[in-house]
Amino acid sequence: MKKISCTFYTLFHTILVTVVLTFGLTIFSTSQSYADLRLCNQTESRISVAIGYKGEEGWRSEGWWNFDPDNDDDACKILLLGPLKSRFYYIYAIDITSGGEWGGEARLCTRQKEFIINGNNECIVRGYEQTGFFEVDTGKQKSWTIRLTDPDKNGQ
Repeated sequence: MKKISCTFYTLFHTILVTVVLTFGLTIFSTSQSYADLRLCNQTESRISVAIGYKGEEGWRSEGWWNFDPDNDDDACKILLLGPLKSRFYYIYAIDITSGGEWGGEARLCTRQKEFIINGNNECIVRGYEQTGFFEVDTGKQKSWTIRLTDPDKNGQ
């Protein structure tokens, strides 16, 4: 009888550990995959997007992510992968189809071609353009989605 109890205990323990680890890894992988900064194009236009943020080594701006509602399977794209480290991020977007832009008061460096630019000072002197980005307050969340809409839909 002791041998059966011991075997049952070992089997029960193995199953329990497997279930707990599987559940734990599922929760961990699910939470990790959604800890990003995403942007969704909810317009009918093709748009290009740039992002600015203050990282460990100072200000950085990056671009361009291109959204084409006619050809993209998903209207949302990840701009920054992983848990967010800052509260504030800055976005600039151009409406390629209809003209216009989404911008603001925060001045960061950009250029017309794909870019990663460190620093937000002396943009023109360094050969870049200086562009006004709008501020996004994530409230210190680890994940955030920005939704760009047409102006007549009361969005940002």
